[in-house]
Amino acid sequence: MPEVVRRASADAGRPGLSSEVRFRIAPEEPVFAGHYPDFPIFPGVCVVECAHRAALATAPGAGTIALRALESARFIGPVFPGDVLTVRADWKPADGGWTYTATAATERGTSAKVRLGFRTEVTP
Repeated sequence: MPEVVRRASADAGRPGLSSEVRFRIAPEEPVFAGHYPDFPIFPGVCVVECAHRAALATAPGAGTIALRALESARFIGPVFPGDVLTVRADWKPADGGWTYTATAATERGTSAKVRLGFRTEVTP
């Protein structure tokens, strides 16, 4: 379960809206059994999913958001079992939705940079 540190809000140190969410990467995660058996690394697709879940947990504005696109992903460093992955992100309005630009990091430094596009769905 992610720990929401800050929902999308104005941050005195950054322009626009920003958010922060932490994930503890449990050593028991089933994905570690096959990725890789003698040297477990949290897969990049799982890091992207953490960014996606962080976005859903901290979305700004009214209504709900739905993922429109994975606009970019750059993997920089590994995430190991037991790490705490912190996802810090900036939100910017874009084409009837939002662009979510996130940096995922462990205590060793940046693990990934991800940009997701969301559309806003207004609920009646």
